[in-house]
Amino acid sequence: MTRVLIVDDEPQILRTLQINLHARRYEVITAADGAQALHAAATRHPDLVVLDLGLPDLDGVEVVRKLRSWTPVPIVILSGRSDSAGKVAALDAGADDYVTKPFGIDELFARIRAVTRRLASTDPPPRARIGRHTVDAANRLVHADDGTTVHLTPMEWQLLDVLIRNPGKLVSQRQLLQEVWGPAYRTETDYLRQYLKHLRRKLEDDPSRPRHLLTEPGMGYRFQP
Repeated sequence: MTRVLIVDDEPQILRTLQINLHARRYEVITAADGAQALHAAATRHPDLVVLDLGLPDLDGVEVVRKLRSWTPVPIVILSGRSDSAGKVAALDAGADDYVTKPFGIDELFARIRAVTRRLASTDPPPRARIGRHTVDAANRLVHADDGTTVHLTPMEWQLLDVLIRNPGKLVSQRQLLQEVWGPAYRTETDYLRQYLKHLRRKLEDDPSRPRHLLTEPGMGYRFQP
């Protein structure tokens, strides 16, 4: 039975999610603030966390950072913050998906299932060369030939992982958005442009003339080994 930690300071939302998760045969743990959430995560070891950002003691983004310092547990944000900056901050901190309140229960459970499927994949993580860098996806490390380490954010890793698992293949904008951010983001092409720009700046020898992280205008992106 999958164990889900729900973190929200609204009792009605906690109750609604608890009832619906139980009906779908999930085990449920609840927390009303950030401190309770961190304690529950450390002692009950949930398989997935559904987290509100507007908590009374800690900002939810900080809770994500604290969790990510020691656990890879999937985190789905459930928040009333709908601005893109808030979403990007949560995703960059390590969240796996973002659902905006008010929400449809069916959409939330579709996101939970999608995140669980992605992270349960048994395919061996690939290694790849990009310019003067070696990408070790298994350990989430990038080393330059001179021995220096390149830091990638969690979202940059997810995007790069999809591309290097499909060497030489065109990956459509729609597919990338759905696999990395979820089905509600299939039209947010600005996300892709921003993150690919960051990846090229970090990994390509000449970011203005990329040789490995290529754009196919109007269609998608391609990792060329």
